[in-house]
Amino acid sequence: MASKFGFAGGIPERRVRPIWDAVDSRQFKNALKLSTALLSKYPNSPYALALKALILERMGKNEEALSVCLNAKEILCNNDSNVFVDDLTLSTLQIVFQRLDHLEMATSCYEYACTKYPNNLELMMGLFSCYVREYSFVKQQQIAIKMYKIAGEERFLLWAVCSIQLQVCCGNGAEKLFQLAEGLLKKHIASHGLHEPEALSVYISLLEQQCKYGDALEILSGKLGALMMIEVDKLRLQGRLLARAGDYVAAADVFQKLLELCPDDWECFLQYLGCLLEDESILIKDTDPFDSRMSQAVDFVRKLMVEANNNSVRCPYLAHLEIERRKLLFGKGDADKVVEDLMQYFIRVSFLKNLVKECEGSVSGPTKELGQSITVFKIQNSIGELFSLPVNDLEDIAVQMTEMFCKNLSLSKELDAQESMHGEELLSLACTVLVQLFWRTRDLGYLLESIMVLEFGLAIRRYVWQYKILLVHLYSYWSSLPLAYERYKSLDVKNILLETVSAHILPQMLASPLWADLSDLLREYLKFMDDHFRESADLTFLAYRHRNYSKVIEFVQFKERLQHSSQYLMVKIEAPILQLKQNSNNIDEVECILESLRCGTHSLELSNEIRGKSLTFNEDLKLRPWWTPTFDKNYLLGPFEGVSSCPRENTHNQIKQTEENVLKTVEKRSLLPRMIYLSIYSASESVKENLEANGAVVDSKISLELKTLLERYTKILDFPFQDAVELVFGFSSGQKPFEAPSPDMIDWMNFAVFLNAWNLNSHEVKFSDRDPSSTSTWNLVNTMLRKYVMETIRCTGPVVSSPGSHLPFLVQLVTEPLAWHAVIIHSCMRSLHPSGKKKKKGGSVDQSNTQLLHEIQNSIQSLCDTTEMVMKWLREQLDTPDDEKFEAIFSSILRNGRNDGPGKVFKILESSSSLIKDVEVGPRILEAVKSWSPAGDVRKIIAGQRSLLSEFLKICELKLKSLQAVRVQL
Repeated sequence: MASKFGFAGGIPERRVRPIWDAVDSRQFKNALKLSTALLSKYPNSPYALALKALILERMGKNEEALSVCLNAKEILCNNDSNVFVDDLTLSTLQIVFQRLDHLEMATSCYEYACTKYPNNLELMMGLFSCYVREYSFVKQQQIAIKMYKIAGEERFLLWAVCSIQLQVCCGNGAEKLFQLAEGLLKKHIASHGLHEPEALSVYISLLEQQCKYGDALEILSGKLGALMMIEVDKLRLQGRLLARAGDYVAAADVFQKLLELCPDDWECFLQYLGCLLEDESILIKDTDPFDSRMSQAVDFVRKLMVEANNNSVRCPYLAHLEIERRKLLFGKGDADKVVEDLMQYFIRVSFLKNLVKECEGSVSGPTKELGQSITVFKIQNSIGELFSLPVNDLEDIAVQMTEMFCKNLSLSKELDAQESMHGEELLSLACTVLVQLFWRTRDLGYLLESIMVLEFGLAIRRYVWQYKILLVHLYSYWSSLPLAYERYKSLDVKNILLETVSAHILPQMLASPLWADLSDLLREYLKFMDDHFRESADLTFLAYRHRNYSKVIEFVQFKERLQHSSQYLMVKIEAPILQLKQNSNNIDEVECILESLRCGTHSLELSNEIRGKSLTFNEDLKLRPWWTPTFDKNYLLGPFEGVSSCPRENTHNQIKQTEENVLKTVEKRSLLPRMIYLSIYSASESVKENLEANGAVVDSKISLELKTLLERYTKILDFPFQDAVELVFGFSSGQKPFEAPSPDMIDWMNFAVFLNAWNLNSHEVKFSDRDPSSTSTWNLVNTMLRKYVMETIRCTGPVVSSPGSHLPFLVQLVTEPLAWHAVIIHSCMRSLHPSGKKKKKGGSVDQSNTQLLHEIQNSIQSLCDTTEMVMKWLREQLDTPDDEKFEAIFSSILRNGRNDGPGKVFKILESSSSLIKDVEVGPRILEAVKSWSPAGDVRKIIAGQRSLLSEFLKICELKLKSLQAVRVQL
């Protein structure tokens, strides 16, 4: 079956080449025309069909492409000996099937071909690539061993060994499989030896995974060790193996040799010091040789410092600090000496950085002085000193930072617009100080100044991502989310950064009325993830082909980490919930969405997949501002509590708590689509007759499943079902006091809505012992919604002057529990008025449904009143003239003769445009400074708030219109 010379898929290459040329140049119409002509001559050629399918897929005609592909597959696998089967045909089909999300079809084609031609390595490698793309580790191993038996090549054996490692590391394989892999390697080494450095790395990693460190060291020091030709890599591996084997003395000697070769390797120094302390054990006896070991480390580091005296190596000096820090931990150091050494280190490093720049002609005295000042500020910030300073001192520091930035703009005169400016960090630091001043005093002017310093910096250089991230959080906090989203988009986040950086905006967007922008954000994120998983599979196979087996493991583990991302799972669950929100005024659309989600079970399955598995949290929390260390924590929402409230003290515990909360949130949200589906049909059934025509009781499976999910829902909320029922009655009757709005209250409101839908059929919830004023669960939901909307509006001040307002909570009340309650009402009304059924004379419904009709009428009226209440509040916010809002905000930074309070930083920024001259800073910076408009910053905040409120008002107007239309039917 070998391909003939000059033939492609059994067709002369001269007939195929023009088609590929047209595809490569994206002339798809011409390519399709040529492909059609080729098929007229070769109608039963799988390759000709595969080419046409490829062209159709590139043209976006996916259904046609799949149909042609399936036709080619059928011809290929029909056992006709005249059909030409080769890897070119199969690989072309694989490309199309993979892009159409039917990789299993390509795999079956390769499996058939390998059965028909069992010893063809080319086809077997194609099948292996399919298994790699499917992450079928066991099948990878099996086909790799078959290829090894046929060819006896080392690479195929390593493919098999690598597949075994993946079974254990990323699959469900038992660790005893490592013994199988080790046996295969030993047998091969005995007969053929090893010839590739990567083969040695695989062998040693296999031994490491079995804790056979002595065997690994023996291999490394033997003949096979010669395969590792880079000395520092060999020493690094040898040191690690010795340390894991518990031979700390020998490991320390090896790391010492490595440091002599690489004195600026900080990680190596930490390993060296850890070995001296026997893995940093703190259980030191009186006879423990701690002092002698530290003395040895000090002598060695001093030697490195002498050798590095005339170059820019930093590690020895940082190592000296680390040794002194460890001494302090063991109660044997001098804290004052550490502080002194710390200051000397930063001064020296700053000086060295400037020496490096001397060759570029940009270093001067002011540059050095500026760098040292920034270092001092950063140290003060890092050790939490700023949280203990009085307000006046803190204000002086913010002024000093801003003034220093403006005075040193001339240092950046010759820099390109994309280069980092000298003193750029000063504005970030000033912003964080001003935010702390706002937190302490609640003076709006400080918050405004914190925004202004960043916008001033961006006017000069628009590429500073640190400024933009801070602004994303500040604008979100001040209810100017459209402006925050605009700043997020200007970050131009791409590829893997979507996973780590989108967390700065996604939580706020999920609780907002900016549905169009949120939809774009979710779609872009999911598209990246889907594309990455496809590309990752291709890269994994490429790593196999290039014999880079450590990359194979790395790619697969990275893919696993992304697949188990908490944010990825949350987005997959929230995307359909957003669709349900957007279409909640049309029950037919809601049902279509639920049908596409397999009646809501799709999200449940996603949630069930994570049970027993640990989610990954991939956000880089170091990029977050200090006041919001995690997405669900914002210190600015609470009072300043002195030095003890310094967030650094509690960050670790806060992160741990957040991760636990995410698991609960994912499960809660995954239940929503299914509960909505069941609630719709439970409510619908309640309208119909209780008995069917034959007297049989209506199937109660829906009611039973809904109760099961309600019980699961309340369990996540840490309440037994019956206790949860009592609690919502307490909320409704006023026995439970109104608490500050929180996500938990949205969960309880959702529970009340679905409880009502379930009770319409079950009638299990009784009222006599709970709330005498409630005659049904309909009234329970109506009362809770009205009460919490009213209370939220009452405690929410004007958005323009109330940063951190309860607006997101109000949005969620309307777009979730209120919306789901309205959907259930729509379902009941549809059953009361079936399509095409005429109304009865003297009434629109059967007598048996009179009570239900009354409840529905009351509920519709209650929802209309509640929605109008929200709309009235929104219109009051929007009717306030922008000039009045501007005055309320801008006046907070006008000093008007005051000696204290906000406004000093603003004055420095405002005066900079008149004081700075072209000759000092250059035309680009001067023009940028003059373009900055403080009034413009305020008006952008107001516009962002107006846009947010307007979007919310549109949602409310559509909701009210929908409810009124249902009321007309009654």
